[in-house]
Amino acid sequence: MALYSEKVMDHFRNPRNVGVIEDPSGVGEVGNLKCGDIMKVYLKIENDIIVDVKFETFGCGSAIASSSMATELIKGKPISEAMEITNKAVAEALDGLPDYKMHCSVLAEESIQAALIDYYNKNGLELPENLKKAAEHAEHEN
Repeated sequence: MALYSEKVMDHFRNPRNVGVIEDPSGVGEVGNLKCGDIMKVYLKIENDIIVDVKFETFGCGSAIASSSMATELIKGKPISEAMEITNKAVAEALDGLPDYKMHCSVLAEESIQAALIDYYNKNGLELPENLKKAAEHAEHEN
């Protein structure tokens, strides 16, 4: 069996939604000190819909593929659906990741959550419960 699925290889070789959004609605940046991967996600939100999403990732192929797939999963979706994206959903959409690369899908989930938290904070909106938990977790990590 191949180490990486065809979907992982496709999203690594041809990542979707790479880049920066000027004047984003929310930005989230997370990193993993052990492996050195860093993900930054930019959201453009209009009427509670993620109308555009871009990412910049410094990391391995699995990190790039996870970022690319995560952006595809939330683009055009309501904020409420984007909040529910999990690392497992990202990994499943990629037809799996090796166990020792699952942290890459976790970074994708956390970068989306961080961008949504930034959006809520910039707009003076109360964080939904699941984002409150993510924000508390992020505070403990720092």
